[in-house]
Amino acid sequence: MTRRALLGAVPATALAGLGRPREAMAQKLDRPARLVVNFSAGGVMDTVARLYADRLRGLYAPQVIVDNRPGAAARIGVELVKAAQPDGLTVLMTPETMMVLYPYIYTRTLRYDPTRDFIPVTGLSSFGFTWIVDANHPAKTLAEFIDWARKRPEVDFATPAAGSLPHFVSVMMARTLGIRLNHVPYREMSMAFADLNGGRISAYMSVIGTAAEQHRSGRVRALAVTMPERVSTLPDVPTFAELGHPQLTADEWYGIFLPAGTPDGIVRSLYGAINEVASTAEMRAALARVEQYPVSTTPFEYAARLRAERDRWGPVVRESGYEVGE
Repeated sequence: MTRRALLGAVPATALAGLGRPREAMAQKLDRPARLVVNFSAGGVMDTVARLYADRLRGLYAPQVIVDNRPGAAARIGVELVKAAQPDGLTVLMTPETMMVLYPYIYTRTLRYDPTRDFIPVTGLSSFGFTWIVDANHPAKTLAEFIDWARKRPEVDFATPAAGSLPHFVSVMMARTLGIRLNHVPYREMSMAFADLNGGRISAYMSVIGTAAEQHRSGRVRALAVTMPERVSTLPDVPTFAELGHPQLTADEWYGIFLPAGTPDGIVRSLYGAINEVASTAEMRAALARVEQYPVSTTPFEYAARLRAERDRWGPVVRESGYEVGE
C-alpha cells in the first residue's frame, strides 16, 4: 500500500493526535527493556531482533534484552506481552501472521485480540516467498507449470507450515490460476527439498532466503517470487505481478507491538528510535545478509497495513476451511 492509501485507511480520530505532537512528547526509558521474541533463538527472526536490540541501547532504553519465548505456535510470547504492564519495558516482536491470520485460524481458543490488546509501533523487516520446482521438472516457467498442473487432477505442494502465509498465498494461487493444489506442510526444510528432488511433491512455496542458494546451485528452479519487486538474491526470477498475477503479491513482516494502554510518548520514543536505527546503511546491509528487507511505517500507517492485511486474508482463510481447534 502507498503511504497515502495507508493513511486513508486510518480513522480520522486515530490521526487527530498527529497534529498535536507536544501533547505526547517522546519518553526515553531509564530502565532496561526486554524485547520478547515469540520464536526460538538462532533463527533469522532472532538475528533481526538482536541486531535491533544492540542498536536501540541508549536510544530507547539503557539496555534492550532479547527474551525468546517460543511455544504454542508462537502464541506464548504474544500472550506474555499482552499481560505485561503498559510501561514500555516489555516489547513484542512477532511475524504479522500472529496478528493477521491467527484470529481466523484459532477462532475459539485465541487468548488475545490483536486490535484491542496491542499498539502497533512499526514494521522492522520483510521477506517473501518463491514458487519452486525440482530442476528436472518439465516446467521451466510459471506459464508452463500452470499448463502442466491443469492437466492433472491434483498437485501436491509443500509449505513451511500449515496456517502460515505461504499456505494461504498458495490457496489464493490455486483459485487465481485455476489449478488444484494439495497442501503438504513440512516442519523440516531439508525434508521438503529432499521430497521435491525425489519427486514425492511437485512444488514448494518456500521462503526466498531458503530457496535462493538451492536455485543458484541448480538443484531447484524458482518460477516466481511473491515480493512486489524482483529480489537481489534471485534477480533472474520474475514476480507474480510481472507475470500477470498481482493478486499473488505478498510478504511477511516482522513487526513491533506494545501492550494496549502504553502512553503515546513511549510509543513515539520506540518508533523514533527504531526509525533512526533502520535508516542507517549499516542496518540495511546487516538485514540484507539474512535475506531481510527493511521497512518503516509510523504507528498509524502500520495499524492501517495490519487492518488491510486482515481484510485481505480473512476471506482466503475462511474459504480454505483451515482452522485449529486448540
